[in-house]
Amino acid sequence: MTAIPTATPLASTRRSRAWRWLRAVLITVGVLLLAAFTLDRLFPLHLPAPDTGSTVVLARDGTPLRAFADSDGVWRYPTTAKQVSPLYLQALLTYEDRWFYRHPGVNPYALLRGFAGGIVHGHIVSGGSTLTMQVARIIEPISSEFGPHTFRGKLVQIFRALQLEAHLSKAQILDLYLNHAPFGGPIEGVEAASWAYLGKPATRLSHAEAALLAVLPQSPSRLRPDRRAQAARTARDKVLRRMRDLGVWSPAEVRDAAIEPVVARSLRAPLSAALLAERLQRQQPASRRITSTIDANLQRAAEDRVGAYLSRLPPHTSAALLVVDNATLEARIYVGTSDFANPQRHGYIDMVAAPRSPGSTLKPFLYGLALDDGLIHSESLLVDAPQDFGGYKPGNFDEAFSGPVSAAEALQRSLNVPAVDVLDRVGSSRFVARLAAGGVDLGLPAGAQPNLSIILGGASTRLENLVGAYTAFANGGIAGTPRYTADQPARPRRLLSPGAAWIIRDILAHNPADVEGAPLAGAINRHASVAWKTGTSYGYRDAWSIGVTDRWTIGVWIGRPDGTPSPGQYGAVTALPLLFQIADMLPSRGGHVAARPASVSQREICWPLGGALESTAPALCRQHRTAWLLDDALPPTFAERGLGAWSAGLITLRVDGRGHRLSGACHAPHEQAIQLARWPALATPWLSRDDRESAALPPLAPGCAADSLDSANPLRISGLGDGVTLRQAPNSDQPLRINLRALGAQGPVQWLLNGRLQGRSEAGTTISIDLPQGGEQRVTALAGDGAFATIRFQVLGAVGESTRR
Repeated sequence: MTAIPTATPLASTRRSRAWRWLRAVLITVGVLLLAAFTLDRLFPLHLPAPDTGSTVVLARDGTPLRAFADSDGVWRYPTTAKQVSPLYLQALLTYEDRWFYRHPGVNPYALLRGFAGGIVHGHIVSGGSTLTMQVARIIEPISSEFGPHTFRGKLVQIFRALQLEAHLSKAQILDLYLNHAPFGGPIEGVEAASWAYLGKPATRLSHAEAALLAVLPQSPSRLRPDRRAQAARTARDKVLRRMRDLGVWSPAEVRDAAIEPVVARSLRAPLSAALLAERLQRQQPASRRITSTIDANLQRAAEDRVGAYLSRLPPHTSAALLVVDNATLEARIYVGTSDFANPQRHGYIDMVAAPRSPGSTLKPFLYGLALDDGLIHSESLLVDAPQDFGGYKPGNFDEAFSGPVSAAEALQRSLNVPAVDVLDRVGSSRFVARLAAGGVDLGLPAGAQPNLSIILGGASTRLENLVGAYTAFANGGIAGTPRYTADQPARPRRLLSPGAAWIIRDILAHNPADVEGAPLAGAINRHASVAWKTGTSYGYRDAWSIGVTDRWTIGVWIGRPDGTPSPGQYGAVTALPLLFQIADMLPSRGGHVAARPASVSQREICWPLGGALESTAPALCRQHRTAWLLDDALPPTFAERGLGAWSAGLITLRVDGRGHRLSGACHAPHEQAIQLARWPALATPWLSRDDRESAALPPLAPGCAADSLDSANPLRISGLGDGVTLRQAPNSDQPLRINLRALGAQGPVQWLLNGRLQGRSEAGTTISIDLPQGGEQRVTALAGDGAFATIRFQVLGAVGESTRR
């Protein structure tokens, strides 16, 4: 039997010593962990909150539009390592901390080297700081009592660096550096520095630029490239040499980078689309990086255009501009004010979102709704003449009237009376409700109900609402809300049928050259057909122009933000030229060309009845026109309002052999039936002699009883003879004044001088009319029943006036 060997005293001693060392190590580690835990609790790490700091609003390509500094006045654009150029990360980590991903927050070798140098020289020469230690110093600066380059200061940095490594990943630590490293002045973070000094995002840095930004935080004040370009270049070249010597960048890359000069912009915060940025920042106060839909290049160009254009207008005038991509409803240009920093122009007021009177800009939607209702087609006969709509008596902008006009012409020339006439038949409340359903909410005075004045600007709306509604003319009748961020809903809404939208856009796109406010030849890009409409509010307070192309919808407002009048400034002469300047600079490609809908057809129609040419007798077709019809609807000319001597429509009469009219039970041996096409009574003064004679009633046959077709009495003007000549009194600077009466009228009479309304008088009363200009004059008296009278005369200057000029 073999004996079991016993342990020797030497082996037992070795095991005992090993256990003592292990126990000592475990105790030491435990004490250190306990001490670290205690210190971590006693001196917690204060990290920057991720949702605090400055906010930057970006264009769709990442270009900063406006930066909002934090409470300390610091500009910082949030970013991550994935959003920064790899060249910058290479330069940063190679130059500052090659072992960043391998050490625990401190580099022992670098620290020993730094401490040894400090012992030899009596102070820290080489700090041995890692990137983590720099982050520790950034988020918690060392007090002046310790100093960052003293032994005590280094110990604090080491402790904080170890804390960072314990609590955060390497990626999080690197992101802290990228966002908080100082770059001089109020600039923190590489993204803000890249835009501030280089005018580009940190994703598009060259080798030279990456090296420059990598070295700047070492001494931000001493190396600021906008102030000390040579010092910055020397430091940059040192980084380049390090990159070459370590083989990170090739000698050729470094040689090319060293040639680049250090050219930096002066530090100033970006300020483009300033009011939109303010609006988005107000809507998203917790966001630090807000990406808008704005095109940075188009925005800058538009702001320059608006600023140059406004420099020619009175000093208190401002402007607003909104351009929307029809396909996406995303805003590409947003100019809320002409001069953001100018208090004289009220540059702090965002006129894109401010409620203003829309003037005549709502008229296209009214005519579109009338098309959808089957009330009109594009060439329906309307009458532009003085009319009374239950006490509301609208006039035109130029105070003149044009008589019979088509619906298309009334819209193109923005005539007021025909628009009020159409609205009266559509219904004010229904029109307002349809606009609201399409996204255009009209503001009415407190307690007011929709009325006829809304079509002439008697309500309020916003430029952004109008632009969103006008996109319906490019999108088959579907309007939407302009979008300022990609996640904002478009809210598409049906405003008009596709056919009505197409017809209205065609009308607006074919304004004739003689229409007031039409563009001059060559004023717009010949490749972009712009359908446009202008508007002017009461008292010259707001000048509007809205334009639609295949790709864009453009809205322009010009006026005084405080609501005071701007005499002489109106849509056609003030806002429209700017609209065409903007339309000319926009890219014209890429839009969707809307084909004519199947519901739209073309047909020849006749005036005054409004029927189809092929079904109207030649004698009854005084004028024929080519009209766009919707769903083949061919509505007749509107019926006359109220009782009067004339009424539009087809009248069948019996006449005797001599052509005299037979009434009631009156008969003649050779009587026959005839038809007359009657014009609206109010259009009569503007008709040609042939048109008047063709529609004139035959005289009543002798012996026949009077019928209701005749006017009660013929109208005659008393006070001045037809064809007379008047002369200005010598040495008088007062205009001539004539006193006239309308004889034979029943009820009120409206007086026109050369087509412009001068006033109203009651039957038999006198009216005074001033004659401020010489030359041939024409005065017309127009009764409510359609009866009218006209006189013509000459006004000469005073004796010797021609020799004094």
